[in-house]
Amino acid sequence: MEGPSAVVGIDVGGLRKGFHAVALRQERIVGTCASKDAGTVAEWCENIDAQAIGIDAPCRWSATGRARQAERMLAAKGIFAFATPSREKAGSREFYRWMLNGADLYRHLERRYRLFDGHNRQAPGLVCFETFPHAVACVLAGTIVSAKSKRSIRRGLLREAGIDTSRLSNIDMIDAALCALTANYFLAGQITTYGDASEGVIVVPDPSSARSVS
Repeated sequence: MEGPSAVVGIDVGGLRKGFHAVALRQERIVGTCASKDAGTVAEWCENIDAQAIGIDAPCRWSATGRARQAERMLAAKGIFAFATPSREKAGSREFYRWMLNGADLYRHLERRYRLFDGHNRQAPGLVCFETFPHAVACVLAGTIVSAKSKRSIRRGLLREAGIDTSRLSNIDMIDAALCALTANYFLAGQITTYGDASEGVIVVPDPSSARSVS
């Protein structure tokens, strides 16, 4: 009998921090990866046979240079994220280096993984999508949680979801695990989406399906 599908979550940082990835089969961590090279991380995802990949980085640039629709929709719910700029602006400021790293990762992954654009949720095949750990944590907690205490809060939420966090040595791995948990919800069809195909869709668990939401 075929076992549960592997999923991966990836936290994206700048040039010095690079990428941190966590693979799950259901609630069990089956692998971790840390690398500064997007191609290495994409190859690791393929080798671990990931069915779905959640990524904490914008999948599309802003068409206007202002916050994308997904970011505005989340802000209306009290969940705030850095506004994604245009590609041109991203190239002019070092702060956006992590977003450029994310774009590089998507380019590598899209050779095998379909980028989810809000449509065809049940389409067969491999898929990657954008997610946002702070928004995921708020959904799992059932309230807006503090970003100042994110390490302890997010680790606790992962434990409540049945995930052993002993292998998650830093906040980057914790956030990667939240992205992977969201990929589990994605495969189960239990997600909520924000945004549109043109500027990118952000995926979070469906609040009615999240374990710790009443």
